[in-house]
Amino acid sequence: MSINSSFFADLILWFLTFPDLLLFIINEQKLPLLEESLYKVESNDATAVSAIIDKYSEQPSLKEDSVYHRMDAINRCFSRKTVEEILYYLEMEAMNNKADNWASATIQTLKKASPTSLKVFLKLIRKARLQGVGQCLVTDYRVVCHVLQGRYSKDFFEGCRAILIDKDRKPKWEPSRLELVSDSDVDCYFSKLDDEGWKDLELPERLNNLPPYVISKL
Repeated sequence: MSINSSFFADLILWFLTFPDLLLFIINEQKLPLLEESLYKVESNDATAVSAIIDKYSEQPSLKEDSVYHRMDAINRCFSRKTVEEILYYLEMEAMNNKADNWASATIQTLKKASPTSLKVFLKLIRKARLQGVGQCLVTDYRVVCHVLQGRYSKDFFEGCRAILIDKDRKPKWEPSRLELVSDSDVDCYFSKLDDEGWKDLELPERLNNLPPYVISKL
């Protein structure tokens, strides 16, 4: 049996419906068997589908420095509500595990970034948890347009200057500290686009032949 484009289209729909399937790794030689098994499924129950995928999945061999070995620490730190809290718990992680420089390196990376961008994109990620794919695209587009407009912050252009133009790698963010970026500052990036030449993204209507449980994810 050969893998055809229709199978991959259907598989994408499964991924949209059951995002956890992206956690599975399957050898390409087993894909024909997976295709055959999935076509026999007559239920939209995530447990049933996951069981089939699990049957053909395999545990990958991870490198010693793989991020998956640090998932507990990542969850402890990045499950916090604010960027300030995330940094605090990263600092605690660095103090409690000095043999691993992952937390320290992550702290340095975050502290080099634009404070405004850190807060905006944390909110963007958190909002996406409660949105379908279509609404995520609309929200992402809205945020990017506000960034490019530069009305609320010029940090994007300052970053381009520091990295691409002058190449001094010393951006001067404004505001320069996390505590100076308010919730209302962040909310501006999620406001509706209604300026001349800037309109919210309008997605085409969905195909009527998609199953309802798939449409609900779009």
